[in-house]
Amino acid sequence: MLPVSANNFYFYFSLIEMPLIVKDYSWTQTESKVFISVPLKGMNAKQVDVLATDEYLKVHFPPFLFEAVLFAPVDDDKSIAKIGNGVAVFTLHKQKEELWDQLTTNNEDKEKLREIRQRTILKAQQKATDDSKAKVSKKQEENKFALKTMMKLEEDERAKIQKIKDEECKKAEAELETWKLQHKSKEEKEGAVQQYKLQPERSTETCKIIKAENLSSGRDGISQQGKKKGDKTQKGHLPGPRCGGSIKVNFTPRVFPTALRESRVPEEEEWLKKQAEARRAVAADLAELDDLKSEERNPDWLKDKGDKFFVAGNYQAALNAYNLALKLNRKLPALYSNRAACHLKLRNLHKTIEDSSQALELLTPPVADNANARLKAHVRRGTAFCELELYVEGLQDYQAALKIDPCNSKLQEDTEKIRNIVQGGSC
Repeated sequence: MLPVSANNFYFYFSLIEMPLIVKDYSWTQTESKVFISVPLKGMNAKQVDVLATDEYLKVHFPPFLFEAVLFAPVDDDKSIAKIGNGVAVFTLHKQKEELWDQLTTNNEDKEKLREIRQRTILKAQQKATDDSKAKVSKKQEENKFALKTMMKLEEDERAKIQKIKDEECKKAEAELETWKLQHKSKEEKEGAVQQYKLQPERSTETCKIIKAENLSSGRDGISQQGKKKGDKTQKGHLPGPRCGGSIKVNFTPRVFPTALRESRVPEEEEWLKKQAEARRAVAADLAELDDLKSEERNPDWLKDKGDKFFVAGNYQAALNAYNLALKLNRKLPALYSNRAACHLKLRNLHKTIEDSSQALELLTPPVADNANARLKAHVRRGTAFCELELYVEGLQDYQAALKIDPCNSKLQEDTEKIRNIVQGGSC
């Protein structure tokens, strides 16, 4: 056994670090290609490290090493390496079509070999840098293409949405024009009826004026004839007969169907006055809403729109329509009552109570014309109270609704159920 010393330790360490050169490789060639087969000595393909340029090839799978300085340059970009089944196969494309005398050059100059290795490493590093830049550039181009594609899709989507908006706007404008024509026709009919009612009075006044003129002219004619021919009276100059005609008496229809002995005329007149003031209040807030479209500035049209949305089951859209109408006119109780119905459908119970209460405040004084509206407001508020388990308050609203319509069997049944809950009985 050799004695252990520093020199012996360095010798053993060098033996361990020095690679084992692979010499049992094989190669074949054609005029354009070279085929090299290197056995991997049972190593896994993942442990194989390959370094290749146009003049140098190295295959390292510790502790084995295959190294070759090629006889002539090859096209590194076209060369192919396949590693598997215990062997590494390389297909190298020659830059110049010819047959090589041997695979490697007979260069035993270590300095020259070191220079080739250094040049190979620099080429490999440069190639790796170029490949990395090319990969980054390709990725940037792909990202740009993806971004352009996404922008085009978004632009198409925006154009589609804008087209739908334009179509809806045209549809809304057409509905507004139709609504205006219907209301204009209705107003013209009402004006014609009113004109017809006033016509008998005007005809009576006209007859009186004609009679007065005839009487005056007749008297003037008689006086002139008396001056010329004395007191003799001639039939041809007598005043004509009175104009005939028929007088039609029309009574103004009552707005409220109650009998006169049951009617509360002051309350009815106050209710009509409040309704007229509410209609005139439409223009009060328009200065704050100048950016609205023409069809959005009419609370009646918006109410009709909201009613259609509500019937169709689109409660949020109906709620938006009523909100905009209330910005234009806050004195119409129907808007609050209908919005309360939307809130009830959307389970906004506190807002249902608030809007129903506001509607009931505007539905005063209580008269026959607003009885149905008051009934709906009480029922909606009472339902919201019951949903919040405030059954006493809910019972009060249902009892108020029952006073308005005592013969409503459904209302009687619901009121009885709530009363049983309040009294601790079964529904």
